[in-house]
Amino acid sequence: MKAETNLLNQSLQLPNGSVLRNRLAKASMSETLGTYNNRPTPGLVELYRRWAASGLGLIITGNVMIDRRALGEPGNVVIEDEKDLPVLQQWAKVATDQGAAIWVQLNHPGKQSTKGLNASNLAPSAVPFREDMAAFFETPREATVAEIQDIIERFGRSAAICKKAGFSGVEIHGAHGYLINQFLSPHHNRREDEWGGTPEKRRRFVLAVYAEIRRQVGADFPVGIKLNSADFQRGGFTEEESMETIRALIDAGIDLIEISGGTYEAPAMSGAMHEPKKGSTVAREAYFLEFAAKVRANVQVPLMVTGGFRTAAGMNEALRSGSLDVVGLARLLAIDPDAPAALLKGSDSNQQVRPINTGIKAVDRMGIMEVLWYTGQLKRIAKGGEPRPNESGFWAFLKAAFGSGWGAFRTRRLRARS
Repeated sequence: MKAETNLLNQSLQLPNGSVLRNRLAKASMSETLGTYNNRPTPGLVELYRRWAASGLGLIITGNVMIDRRALGEPGNVVIEDEKDLPVLQQWAKVATDQGAAIWVQLNHPGKQSTKGLNASNLAPSAVPFREDMAAFFETPREATVAEIQDIIERFGRSAAICKKAGFSGVEIHGAHGYLINQFLSPHHNRREDEWGGTPEKRRRFVLAVYAEIRRQVGADFPVGIKLNSADFQRGGFTEEESMETIRALIDAGIDLIEISGGTYEAPAMSGAMHEPKKGSTVAREAYFLEFAAKVRANVQVPLMVTGGFRTAAGMNEALRSGSLDVVGLARLLAIDPDAPAALLKGSDSNQQVRPINTGIKAVDRMGIMEVLWYTGQLKRIAKGGEPRPNESGFWAFLKAAFGSGWGAFRTRRLRARS
């Protein structure tokens, strides 16, 4: 494919006037490269230096938490004050100096945090996980109105610190079953006050988070959101509600919407529930492209689709259809961090994303192994090494299980001392 006909090389101007140098983006992945007291590390600088050198137009960080009391995993980075500003500045600069835009994905896990990591987990309502996951995730308590307001303010404060550190923008994590997604879902949000009870009230939280971020960073700083097309869970967030949420966010001034889907209980984002089967789906590669086309037919906003892309031809076909503006890559960049350089020349990566299984049905059914295995590859790159695309899923699970247990213990001990 000639460079001049490769649509991946086209720049993109966002509604606020900022420009992405091309249409390839690194989507958020779980890194857990923070310390056990949740501070950023030089490993993050090294990892993002490698990705920025590959030619990516946009790099979105792994989810960064806004509250040290509410972690999704041991080793999450938390931005709630300026004490880590020097390392945050290095992290941002290593990408922007190479021409890439780098956005911090801001997140609150809500109920979606493993047992024992936090003193307690809150959610819109005290809805337990499904029975086979109850051993790993505790039933949350219902958030108070005061706690809801505090979380909204924390999102804004964290975004302002990211701007001060030199990051190019922020992305709100409103997908994959985390807190914002929980507020949007009628399954998780059973409140009858101003924060739930109707689709409009369930949308109130995400709109308040966006408004507070915008208030603290100003009109010129890019703010995007990752949003589920649907939860793929009975009684959950539907495509119809997602479309209405998108319309409301566009009216509020959002700069980019990344479309994904699923939750820990129904992990479509890992491909576990959404593997292509029909010939038409295989041809278009991306899992959520059909919903993106529906969005594009109704509203105009820059759209990013992540999940399922495999080839330069498939990415170009998706861009040519007009259904999206940015191609998001995640797992491929964990096993081939240099893949964008090839794709921008019209060539495919030598690596192919494959399902990761441990052989333990209860573990594989949850889809969490997909996260843990790829996180392990990121840690190798962060140390200056190379990923191991053929590593055993079972071996990676054993290492991750030990590391997670030890990490949760160390996190609790450090928190108790502070």
